[in-house]
Amino acid sequence: MIFEVFLTDDALHDLEDIDDYICAGDSPQKADYVLQKIEKVFQTLVDSPKRGSYPKELLEQGIRDYREVHFKPYRVIYRVQEKRVYIYMIADGRRDMQSLLTKRLLGA
Repeated sequence: MIFEVFLTDDALHDLEDIDDYICAGDSPQKADYVLQKIEKVFQTLVDSPKRGSYPKELLEQGIRDYREVHFKPYRVIYRVQEKRVYIYMIADGRRDMQSLLTKRLLGA
């Protein structure tokens, strides 16, 4: 089964932030490389979105609505609904993920 992948506005903003950060700290070429790798992660979700694991920070709260895949150190947080995959967040896994996930996904 083929799934459609959609990025939320927040996820698009995350990609812009990642691009800006890498361009400022390294180079535009490195930023392009990282964004291409993250895009490849999105493409893997077209065929097998349920392969991702549940984010441990959400599992601790009993939430199994979201999954994640990685391009280290980045974590791509998404949700599968029918034949669609919605990407909600792309974040550096070294950040305080508990706070980020709670704020962004749970509105707390």
